Amino acid sequence: MVLASRLRAQLVTGVPGESVESVVERLLAVQAQDLKGARLAVRIRSRGVTAADFDLALTERRSVVVTWLNRGTLHLVPSADYWWLRSLTVPRLVTASRRRLAQEGVSAADAERGVAVVAEEVSARPRTRAELKAALDEIGIRTAGQAFVHILVAASIATPLVRGPLLAGEHCFVNARNWLGTQPEELDPDEALRLLALRYLAGHGPAGSADLAKWAGIGLLDARRGLAAAGDQVSRISEDLFDLTGREPSAVFPPPRLAGPFDPLLHGWSSNSEILAGHTGIVTTNGLFRPFALIDGRAVATWGLASGRITIRPLQDLSSAARESLTAEAAAVLEYLGLPATPVSFDP
Repeated sequence: MVLASRLRAQLVTGVPGESVESVVERLLAVQAQDLKGARLAVRIRSRGVTAADFDLALTERRSVVVTWLNRGTLHLVPSADYWWLRSLTVPRLVTASRRRLAQEGVSAADAERGVAVVAEEVSARPRTRAELKAALDEIGIRTAGQAFVHILVAASIATPLVRGPLLAGEHCFVNARNWLGTQPEELDPDEALRLLALRYLAGHGPAGSADLAKWAGIGLLDARRGLAAAGDQVSRISEDLFDLTGREPSAVFPPPRLAGPFDPLLHGWSSNSEILAGHTGIVTTNGLFRPFALIDGRAVATWGLASGRITIRPLQDLSSAARESLTAEAAAVLEYLGLPATPVSFDP
């Protein structure tokens, strides 16, 4: 019943979230290098929420932000949790950031200049990627290949750089102090680890120290310290969230769902094999996590959205009832995204 418990902790089953904020608070950090994927992650864990609500949370309510945290990947996090997560996880990214910049042909001196330019640009107003790239190009900082992205990563490490508002469809960078207001008092590192363990378990439990370490990008010893500091509260979380004894299967596993790319179900633990159910092609060798269809808590297909139409590609035989359910789910995805209803196709 571990999988069923984790699905409940993730809000994929049980009582769904009622807002963007409630979902992100429960999961604490949602991988978001593909913003469409983050939007869809919220969709399958909530009710009465739309992609437009997601954008309002970023732009008007300023209740969530996106930046490089945890494993060094872009994550969507509650604004209230940004500062302590940054203090806990970002210093661990410094060495890898410097190495990647050197690999991209950016010297240490140019990296420092580039970070300063990015910080100055966003201090005035929100800036798009194109605007920041142009500012770096103007002073001769290398931006070819992945150099530009890794200068932005370095800037997020050295300064409180986050992706905040969506303006005219562009996800803009801002200075978190300007965007979010007063920075709260910094947590003691041990208290931050304790809080991390508790918040992680609330959205991912049952899980162990290896799971927490991989998800948060922290050392195994630190993960153990955090869980040990959480003490009795860990047991209470388990009792509150994961007692599935005697429940009907319909209450344990979700109805057929279409999960987006980089869904948290594939990133929350040291292994995602139970979700993948032996299927290849969902997680690629070059680090892509494709959108997938979920039936009874396990992947059964990949899917894509192109030109306003959803195509589902089964990885195993699907019953006519499963196809009907996924067809209805595809219509719900289009509605959530504010797109016109179009027929779904199965290939094959």
